[in-house]
Amino acid sequence: MGKKTDERITSPQPQEEGDIILDQALRPQRLADLIGQDHVRENLSILIEAAKQRDEALDHVLLYGPPGLGKTTLAHIIANEMEMSIRVTSGPAIERAGDLAAILSNLREKEVLFIDEVHRLGRAVEEILYPAMEDFSLDFVIGKGPSARSIRLKLPRFTVVGATTRLALLTAPLRTRFGAIFRVDFYDQEALEAIVRRAAWVLEVEIDDAGAAEIARRGRGTPRVALRLLRRVRDFAQVRADGHINEEVARQALGLLDVDERGLDELDRRVLCTIIEKFEGGPVGLDTVAAAVSEEPDTIMDVVEPYLLRLGFLDRTPRGRVATGRAYEHLDLPYLRPEQQSLL
Repeated sequence: MGKKTDERITSPQPQEEGDIILDQALRPQRLADLIGQDHVRENLSILIEAAKQRDEALDHVLLYGPPGLGKTTLAHIIANEMEMSIRVTSGPAIERAGDLAAILSNLREKEVLFIDEVHRLGRAVEEILYPAMEDFSLDFVIGKGPSARSIRLKLPRFTVVGATTRLALLTAPLRTRFGAIFRVDFYDQEALEAIVRRAAWVLEVEIDDAGAAEIARRGRGTPRVALRLLRRVRDFAQVRADGHINEEVARQALGLLDVDERGLDELDRRVLCTIIEKFEGGPVGLDTVAAAVSEEPDTIMDVVEPYLLRLGFLDRTPRGRVATGRAYEHLDLPYLRPEQQSLL
């Protein structure tokens, strides 16, 4: 296949262990330190304060939205605000019902269980989770045949925080057991600039407002991407600009990384150019586009398309993907409107 998703500088997924550790160091620890996501922050502050006043466990919380927007950070903030520890796992990591039962039976009162990619839990695992979330109990069947009997084990009241990038894949019975469901959305330019400036301060990097704005502009509305770009610009500035980041230094560094002024990288442009040049702008099916650029369909749909759709460079239609006039303009390609194409 072609260029791997985790090799992209604009990928919202962590690349290396060092990057993951650094991402954790740059994460805010409290709601008061969280930049952006005002709606989610305000609602969570009310839920947490009410639970603390009643001396109860926080209701189960589901966070959904594109990757890299802070769902994991919010889960840790929830645990910190509740002054409780957090257990971290993911849907693919819990392969058997017994694995989840072991985790649940070791939870303490009011503790937070964070399940990333919760939509990827297996059906048998979900069956264990239903009564645990609703009744705080585990049901076991001992024995087989006529002598089999059911035993219910009571659990302490705990909080499940689930995170997913694919809300539609979450089963209805599981979704209804979350008392609070929040969408984590892309960040605006102002919020990303503030995040870049804060991260630069933590990293002890000299950066001016214009340099932070240039990095934020190409951060795809995603903090994880913006922070990764900042680290690469920091490297460039250290070697070629005496360690200081201004607008020109940021522009040169990001140009060297092949990230253009709208945050598109080589794969984004390759997808758009393929639709325009090979399929006359579309409509063209997802599988066809993926095959043409030598990538997996899920990579195109989950990683590339959300940002192109947000910019208005791409449309999803019942017949397939269509490149818009804005995409032609950005790529400096001649654009024929559909009525003009029909005359050719």
